[in-house]
Amino acid sequence: MCTGTRAGGEGVARSRARLNVEDRERSAHLRGRPVTPASFSPTGIRFENIDKRYGGLYALRRVSLEISAGECVAFAGRNGSGKTTLLRIAARLARPSSGTVNFLSGSQEKLETQPTAGFVAHATMAYDELTAEENLLLFARLQGIAQPAARTETLLREVGLVDRRNSLVRTFSRGMRQRIAIARALLNEPAVVLLDEPTTGLDPQGASWFAQTVRQLRDSGRTILMSLHGESEVSALATRAIRLDAGSVVADTRTGANFRSILAFANA
Repeated sequence: MCTGTRAGGEGVARSRARLNVEDRERSAHLRGRPVTPASFSPTGIRFENIDKRYGGLYALRRVSLEISAGECVAFAGRNGSGKTTLLRIAARLARPSSGTVNFLSGSQEKLETQPTAGFVAHATMAYDELTAEENLLLFARLQGIAQPAARTETLLREVGLVDRRNSLVRTFSRGMRQRIAIARALLNEPAVVLLDEPTTGLDPQGASWFAQTVRQLRDSGRTILMSLHGESEVSALATRAIRLDAGSVVADTRTGANFRSILAFANA
């Protein structure tokens, strides 16, 4: 056995065995296509008077924003400005101290059922001692994904890791780990994708691949919220930019702010 790979544990072998002919044909048909399944409904987000406090420290102050379905929004600001906190609240990984977050239909009506957003954190949060395939299978089963093996197969192909499916994640570069993180975020075919400083630490090739993936997600109609530092190939894909400072919204291109000045401020 090669170092850093597994010939296939019993659990993974059993999972692969459950792939029937129809699943394999579907995976082959999707090979090379963008990661853009069509089973989601366009979804927007409304933040109303969001405060987030840690003791006496405010991470967010009275943040009110409406994000339309299909917008690709870049949040900019210096470290500590509240970008990550806002994304974590949107992902329901943190609760606001006060205020509300609602998901909206394409017609901007409040959705009674709150959809699950796909979240890619700065730390990829993959299990080092599992293979790429085992990581995705684990999260697919935890999320109750129908046909987890088929969904894992499809996503491994679409993020370009099918040939490394049996490699342990601890052998992966930062860019390859980010591909796993993207695949995991898309397991449940979310309408909303949240990206927290996704290109930090990526080499030029990895950053270019990531920009292409964000473009595909944007063009599929997904709503994307991403925190960024400065102008980049990824920031150029945004349809809107918002600047946070000390937990408050201080500039928004929707209300006339200049896109480049928002990103330049964040990189200062």
